[in-house]
Amino acid sequence: MSRFDFIQTPLSDLMLVQRKKAEDHRGFLSRFYCMEAFSEAGIKKPIVQINQTLTRKKGAVRGLHFQHPPHAELKLVSCLKGEVLDVAVDIRRTSPTFLQWHGEILSAENHKSLLIPEGYAHGFQALTEDCELVYLHTSAYHSDSEGALNVTDPALSIDWPLPVIDLSKRDQNHPFVTNTNFKGITL
Repeated sequence: MSRFDFIQTPLSDLMLVQRKKAEDHRGFLSRFYCMEAFSEAGIKKPIVQINQTLTRKKGAVRGLHFQHPPHAELKLVSCLKGEVLDVAVDIRRTSPTFLQWHGEILSAENHKSLLIPEGYAHGFQALTEDCELVYLHTSAYHSDSEGALNVTDPALSIDWPLPVIDLSKRDQNHPFVTNTNFKGITL
């Protein structure tokens, strides 16, 4: 029996992963990752880095980050505490969903994860105070391969549910698609 359901979103290759809990009177067990189950779903690259974030303020936004090839990465994002709107933007130049975004509510309660493939920018907004997320990556972070888009870019039209607050200086200064004539990436 698989401990995961892999659900295709409206964007190409972007999947919602529903983790299944095994519960009893003591609580539950929820598996975040299983190489065999993910391989059966077509995800064959190994996890090489795991990160955790804490975002203190409701309304705070982090993102939209990505890495250029050859360090492009698949990310599996899960919420350990609180609730976030997790957003992925397709930045693959030849994709039929180029520059379209999709968001999912991830929370400690719903046991959902967003499986973000290579060629997507990623960000999230905290919908509660003190949100903790864990990220599993298929590529280690390389600062020289880092890329980003601005979370308030009108060309992306991301429908953040709360006013965007508490952006880092770095995230405030990310480019707008129209100002840079962003052409996307090729994998």
